[in-house]
Amino acid sequence: MSMKLGYDLTIEQSQKLVMTPELIQAIKILQFNIQELDTYVQDQVLANPVLEQELPAEEEKPDHETVDAETREERSAPEKPAEPDWEEYIRGSYEEGRDGQWDRQWIERQDDEADVFERYVTSDMTLPEHLLFQLQFAVHTEEDSRIGEYIIESLDENGYLTTPTNEIARALQVPEEHVDDVLRIVQGLDPAGVGARDLKECLLIQLESLGVLTDEFRAVVMEHLEDIASNRLNVIARTVGVTVEEVQQMADAIRRLEPKPGRQFSSGEETKYIIPDVIVEKTDDGFTVTVNGSSTPSLRVSSYYRKLLHQAKDDEQLSSYLSERVNSALWLIRSIDQRKQTIYNVAEAIVRHQKEFFEHGSKYMKTLTLRDIAEDVGIHESTVSRSINGKYLQCCHGIFELRHFFSAGIKAGSGEGVSSSSVKEFIKEIVDGEDPKKPYSDQAIVGMLTEKGFEISRRTVAKYRDEMNIPSSSRRKRY
Repeated sequence: MSMKLGYDLTIEQSQKLVMTPELIQAIKILQFNIQELDTYVQDQVLANPVLEQELPAEEEKPDHETVDAETREERSAPEKPAEPDWEEYIRGSYEEGRDGQWDRQWIERQDDEADVFERYVTSDMTLPEHLLFQLQFAVHTEEDSRIGEYIIESLDENGYLTTPTNEIARALQVPEEHVDDVLRIVQGLDPAGVGARDLKECLLIQLESLGVLTDEFRAVVMEHLEDIASNRLNVIARTVGVTVEEVQQMADAIRRLEPKPGRQFSSGEETKYIIPDVIVEKTDDGFTVTVNGSSTPSLRVSSYYRKLLHQAKDDEQLSSYLSERVNSALWLIRSIDQRKQTIYNVAEAIVRHQKEFFEHGSKYMKTLTLRDIAEDVGIHESTVSRSINGKYLQCCHGIFELRHFFSAGIKAGSGEGVSSSSVKEFIKEIVDGEDPKKPYSDQAIVGMLTEKGFEISRRTVAKYRDEMNIPSSSRRKRY
C-alpha cells in the first residue's frame, strides 16, 4: 500500500464567529457592575487622550467665560471665617505684656479654628483598639501591660484567643501563671466573652458578667450545648436535676448570648455600598423603569482632538493615530450606551413578568427563566445573564439583585408557576403564626399550602425550610 504525499489547493466554505477586540470589549462592559465599570472607564480615560468624562450638569464649566472676576471669585471661593480683630489684639498685647510665644499660640489658635472641620477623619474602631484603650486602666505594671497587649494582638476577628498561653509565656519569657492572670483581666474587658479560648468559655464569661452563672448553668454549658441545639430539654432536665421549664429559661438565656463578641467591631475593611442600576417607581399608569444615571459614566470625544484631527490631514502618521484613538473612544461610548439600553430592556421585561411582586410583595413572585426574558426582549440567554450579573434594582419593597427575580418554582391551582421565594414566604408566615408549644410538622405545612392552591411535596417543604434556616418542628417546640 502506497501513500501519496503532495500539496493540493482546495476551496472550502465555513461559518464561524470571530470575536473582535471591540466585541470582546462590549461583552465585558455589559457584564461589569457599577464599580467595575467605573474603574474600567477611568483606565480608558487615562489610556486614550481623546476621551474625556463629562461633568454633571451643575459642575460643567461654561464655554464662554462671561462672568466678571469679582462674581467668579464669590461663586468659587468657600466662605471664609470671620477675620480676627487685629487692632484689639495688638492693643491688648501691649497692655497685658504678652510675650512672643503666647502671641504665636494665639495666631495658631485662630488658624486652627478656621479649618477645624477639615481635621476630622471618620474611622470605625477595631476590637484591638477598643481593648487596648481599656487595658491601660485595668493593669498597673509595665509587665502586665506588655503581656496584655500581646494577648489582645493574638485575638482573632471574633474575639477568641487562638494562641495557647504556654506559647505566649515562652515568647515573652514570663511564667505561664502570669499570662493566665493577665488573660483573666483581658476577659473582664468589654465586650463580655472576649479572650475566650472556645465557645463554652465564651458563654461562661458572659453568664458570669451578667451575674446569673450557677452550677446548673455551668453544667448545661459544659455538657449539653448539643442537646440545646437539638431542643432535647427533657434529657437536660433529667441529667441536671431541674425542671423542663427551668431548662427552657436557661436555653433562652444562652441563645441570647453573643457567640462571636468581636464581630460587632470594624474589621478594618472598607464598607461597600450598593448603588442600584435600575429604579422602579409606581405611577398611576403602572410602573416606570429608569436606569440610574449615576451608574452610567457619560463620556465624549474631546473637542480639541476633533479639531486637531481635521487639521492633521497632511500628517499621515498623526492622522492615523488620532483616527484610531477617536474610533476607539466612539466604540467605547456606543458600548456603554448599548449596555444601558440592554439593562433597561431586561429590567422592563422583568417588571412586566413580575408585576404582582411589585404590586403586593415577595409572596406573589412568579417563576421566571432567562429564556422567558430572552424571548421577550429578542436577545440571547447569555446576554440576559450578563446584563443581570451584579446589577441591582430598587423599588418600594427594597433593593434586590436582578437575579433575584429569576427562580424555578411549583405549580399553583390556577396552572401558573409560583416562584420558590413566594412559597418560602408562605412557609415563613405559617411558622411565625404557629403555637410554639405545638409547632406544625412539615406534613401539616403541606396541607396548609395545598389549601392555598400550591402543589408541593413534604420533601420540598423541608428543603425550603432548611434554606431559610428554620429548624424542624421538634427543635422549634417550646415547653
